[in-house]
Amino acid sequence: MEKEKSLEKLKEKYLEIQKRFGLPDFDELNREFQIEKIDSDETDYLIREIRKFFAEKFSNYMRFVEALLNPSNSPLFVFSIVKSLNSDDKTILQEVYKKLAKIEVDLIEVDLDFSEEKEAEFIKETYKVWKEIKKDLLKTIEVVKKNWDNKFEDSAKGYFG
Repeated sequence: MEKEKSLEKLKEKYLEIQKRFGLPDFDELNREFQIEKIDSDETDYLIREIRKFFAEKFSNYMRFVEALLNPSNSPLFVFSIVKSLNSDDKTILQEVYKKLAKIEVDLIEVDLDFSEEKEAEFIKETYKVWKEIKKDLLKTIEVVKKNWDNKFEDSAKGYFG
């Protein structure tokens, strides 16, 4: 019951900044970035907390894509994934990586020079980019899953196989 009250309170606070800055719908952002985990009682700057959830997600995906593009120190399963990708898939991943790297630089700027307006603009712009990135990553994951058994068995033989 208390959790529901907290979520409703968060939604009310979000609605205020959503109207003020033209942000996406709460449910959309929550579905993509799990912003419901924000404790609205703990912050005076809800928009900054939302941006932190964006930052965490983008950083995680950037590390994953980076591991696929440069798997030198990656876990073994990454090599299996890389083997299942053709040059077109890798080109798509390079484009995704460029977008994620730009977001990372933008994140640093927004973090260093706080303003609600800049935070809102970052959220709006990166949410649009996220929808593009998400489509490309889903296509890549489909390719990996389709080729998983073939490539994983090959690499399971390992050095001595």
